[in-house]
Amino acid sequence: MSWLDDTDDLDDDFEDYDESSIRTRPNPKANRPRTKRRPAHEDAEIGRVLGVDRGRYSVLVGEGTPDERMITTTRARELRRMPIVTGDQARVVGDTSGDEGTLARIVGIVERTSLLRRSADDTDQVERVIVANADQMLVVVAAADPEPRARLVDRYLVAALDAGIRPLLVVTKTDIADPTEFLTHFDGLDLRVFTSAQNEMPVDEIGAALIDHSTVFVGHSGVGKSTLVNALVPTAGRATGHVNQVTGRGRHTSSSTVSLRYQGAEGTGWVIDTPGVRSFGLGHVDPTNILAAFTELAEIAQDCPRGCTHLADAPDCALIEAADRGELSETGRARLDSLQRLLQTFADKAEQAPGR
Repeated sequence: MSWLDDTDDLDDDFEDYDESSIRTRPNPKANRPRTKRRPAHEDAEIGRVLGVDRGRYSVLVGEGTPDERMITTTRARELRRMPIVTGDQARVVGDTSGDEGTLARIVGIVERTSLLRRSADDTDQVERVIVANADQMLVVVAAADPEPRARLVDRYLVAALDAGIRPLLVVTKTDIADPTEFLTHFDGLDLRVFTSAQNEMPVDEIGAALIDHSTVFVGHSGVGKSTLVNALVPTAGRATGHVNQVTGRGRHTSSSTVSLRYQGAEGTGWVIDTPGVRSFGLGHVDPTNILAAFTELAEIAQDCPRGCTHLADAPDCALIEAADRGELSETGRARLDSLQRLLQTFADKAEQAPGR
């Protein structure tokens, strides 16, 4: 018998077996078809993001109801590329009881009504989202110690107007210096100004302006922003600092952005305290949003040539021609000056861009 005959016998022995007879351990995950469809999370609760700390989000759910409670959450993996910031209205699922040791999950963000952003500098196109859904910005400056910086305030105003947020201005430390000359810089702007008297801040007046609003507080380090926040919200406990007598700069005391509830005699509002900053990049700003904030001037500017900068040297600018013909009131001329100053701030930013 040859070896070929042995092979035939082996084939006969194994002809009753095939791979389907081999038992394998089931693997549900491996056998599950892949899909990009995500759960609808129709049972998600809506909550206000009050603060962010090392990947954990403090969220207030049931706001304004007897069931109001604070919960701790993390973000769902599909949201890892989306910035979730203070002021966001988040959709949360999981254990939303708020009991100690529980952790819920943010699975979505309700469409935002506004976004306050800044870039690291004027040439940086990467934006940093500071706060969501604010409708007011309270700019805090000191009359002295540190010296007020009109150009920095201009940048705050440009960012606010770009975001569609109403700006307010508070001047502290007026017992040290008279802010009158500094405030003339903002003549013509629709800007409500609060000033201290005998080093006493008009806390009640400022508080009344916060009711039914979400107001983000911004300001240079050392201007008294945290002190004002603590006066408005006694339970805030925001750290306060002093100004370095050598450099004239304030020390950063608030290290994170946080929402605090203001409780006034006639209602409530939200105070959003932010860390003090010494610069405010405008790399993300759309200059058309600045003009839109000056409603009456925007109507005249419709007759400007395409691409008009509206600056003092702009050829055939309808705004400048209207001013030259005396068609603008004294207030209108002051507002035009303010508009041109803010647009110049943005133009200076463009000149600093790479390749210029």
